[in-house]
Amino acid sequence: MSLAPWQTAQWSTLQARRDRGALPHALLLAGPAGLGKREFARAFAYGLLCAQPVDGHACGHCRNCLLFAAGTHPDWLVLGRGLRRDGTERSEIVIDQIRELAAKLAMSSQFGGWQVACIDPADAMNTAAANALLKTLEEPSGQTLLLLLADAPWRLPATIRSRCQRIEFHLPETAQALAWLNRERAGDDGAQALAAAGGNPGLARDWLRSGQLEQRTAVRGDLAGLAAGRSDPGSVARRWVEHEPAPALWFAAQAASDELQARAQGRRPPLGSALDDEGLWRWHIAANQAREDLRGPLRADLLLLDLLARWR
Repeated sequence: MSLAPWQTAQWSTLQARRDRGALPHALLLAGPAGLGKREFARAFAYGLLCAQPVDGHACGHCRNCLLFAAGTHPDWLVLGRGLRRDGTERSEIVIDQIRELAAKLAMSSQFGGWQVACIDPADAMNTAAANALLKTLEEPSGQTLLLLLADAPWRLPATIRSRCQRIEFHLPETAQALAWLNRERAGDDGAQALAAAGGNPGLARDWLRSGQLEQRTAVRGDLAGLAAGRSDPGSVARRWVEHEPAPALWFAAQAASDELQARAQGRRPPLGSALDDEGLWRWHIAANQAREDLRGPLRADLLLLDLLARWR
């Protein structure tokens, strides 16, 4: 498993601690989605469980590696949101899942080495689940490592954050991100995609591969149409729901920010919004909040309709 260039410092830090026998019992891998935290966590666990790693990287050939690659290594545990009884994905990680994980970690390693458990996304734990995890964090057993992955670490209780060593993943420099996009063969519009993704190379790659840059153009057209009275909020809301509302809200918030920037620089605002500067800023905040609210039980169409009704 290869590392992204902006992950090498974090890797070196953890490997140095491993070499000293000073690994913590819990790591919180934090940073925006798209920076490869999950790939990093998997590569680190792969090397930790390998019988003969090289510079922390798994050999890929030993029994442990073969089991890990097959998803059957008994000392590699992954906990996500899971499924409800009706087969749909939960919106959060619940206490029963944490209790089941804790029971497994209380048992000895089957291969006599490390036990590694990954909770992803850790910021999806509800309050009861987070409280249940505290006991495991406070009373870790032997060679047990918990990897908590969080795109929004501020959602985790302070009691959880304080018991983990935090490993931060930051946006790379533009040149480094563009070079990586080129190696990934994501497409010919790397610079445009990177700008649209706010400098996040993982998001830029995904949008290039999925064609979502076209959605960005469509969202801006929808907002301009609403401002000019050519469209109505209901039809725009339905269209955004049909084509993944979360990216649409990202692009909408970005468009509002660009509208403000154009005004500040004395350029013609591209969307022609009638909102004043304060109103535009509040709408930008509301669009980002609506993207967060999509994680909850509220209906996406109603969230979007409420937001778009305030745009003019």
